[in-house]
Amino acid sequence: MSIQRLFIANRGEIAVRIVRAAKTLGIHTIQAHSEADADMLAVRMADEAVCIGPAQAAKSYLDIDAVVGAARDVGADAVHPGYGFLAESPAFARAVTEAGMVFVGPSADTIQSMGDKVSARQAAEAAGVPVVPGSDGRVDDMDLAAKLADQIGYPVMIKASAGGGGRGIRIAETPEELAKLAPQARQEAQAAFGDGGIYIEKVIRQPRHIEVQILGDGTHAVHCFERECSLQRRRQKVWEEAPAFDLPEATRQAMCQSAVDLAEAVGYRGAGTVEYLYDRQADAYYFIEMNTRIQVEHPVTEMITGLDLVALMIRIAGGEPLPISQDDIKLNGHAIEVRLNAEDPLNKFMPFPGKVAALDLPESDGIRVDHFLYEGYQIPPFYDSLIGKLIVHAGTREQAIDKMQAALDDIRIDGLKTTIPLHKALARSDDLRAGRIHTQWLEPWLDAGNLTDQTGGAS
Repeated sequence: MSIQRLFIANRGEIAVRIVRAAKTLGIHTIQAHSEADADMLAVRMADEAVCIGPAQAAKSYLDIDAVVGAARDVGADAVHPGYGFLAESPAFARAVTEAGMVFVGPSADTIQSMGDKVSARQAAEAAGVPVVPGSDGRVDDMDLAAKLADQIGYPVMIKASAGGGGRGIRIAETPEELAKLAPQARQEAQAAFGDGGIYIEKVIRQPRHIEVQILGDGTHAVHCFERECSLQRRRQKVWEEAPAFDLPEATRQAMCQSAVDLAEAVGYRGAGTVEYLYDRQADAYYFIEMNTRIQVEHPVTEMITGLDLVALMIRIAGGEPLPISQDDIKLNGHAIEVRLNAEDPLNKFMPFPGKVAALDLPESDGIRVDHFLYEGYQIPPFYDSLIGKLIVHAGTREQAIDKMQAALDDIRIDGLKTTIPLHKALARSDDLRAGRIHTQWLEPWLDAGNLTDQTGGAS
């Protein structure tokens, strides 16, 4: 079936992105919103809008009954979950399909199996994808955990089986720390995800975080090359690039093919991302997880391939077979994305949900801004602080960094504190320009005082 009426069960910049993609396909859009989001940009852009509950996400965007009921009541034939909120909830995907609508994403069973890190690891191993040395499944017995840690070798990482975003993760350097931290990880995982399961994995020192974008139709899959996501603060991505820099071509090909192999092995449908840790010294990569949704950083892949990933996932959800082959996907140049958050980086990244007094965004070839702002818009204090993404594309990585630096100087968002000063400082960093970065690089760099008032603020 082709999708005629698409219900967008998300907010912010990804909702705007989905509205735009759906309009290119001639699809009627229905935007869900909470009471606090009645005047957001996606509501103004969509063909229809419907309120699904009060400001609290638990009573609106995270309320499966409210979302599915609203979508059914307005006659939607498909639901797009975006990212975050219910995007990786198998219960939500199942409820959508049981209500007779199409879920724009993989099946509930795929979300469930790949959302649990233990079963995802097992699926990766079965598909021949390299995994970080660790436990074969959940570890519920501390004596077994200690024995496994001795075999793997310290330090080890204690990770929540469910969920993501860095929650439920602890690093133990010694057996004593393992005994102390494992119960803490269980408790945090239970509170965050309703599942206290943990597993143990070897720590890779100073790894890079590289992910591969895939598209599948349930039978066949293709990759859209890889992204470098090593610049992270509190395990949250800050600055992303495509393709990864200084990655040997043979390694790139093997990593991308392994992502395709995994996607086909699990019958993946839609857009997804296979994430890896890369050990540069050993030139080795290891599967860590699969994200069964569109990613915040998908624009850098679109910039280097010319694809519209959101439109493609909607078409696949509508029943089309994969409309592109691997040979159709060409890598062109280098792209960088920085996340613009309503936070004050000069004050411990405190949230700053103010009113947009003036807005001036750079516009030129190779520059894109995905956002949901307009002058006079009041940022609600109830949700994630991400307000937009600045993306640039150029022929080389050095040229892309220069273009990013210039674009950051041109952007103006009056009335808010944003993370623009952080990105200006990063664009000037010799370490970043030389590629001397890894997943643990950014926080010590910040602690060393590299971000100061002299970097310039969001105007």
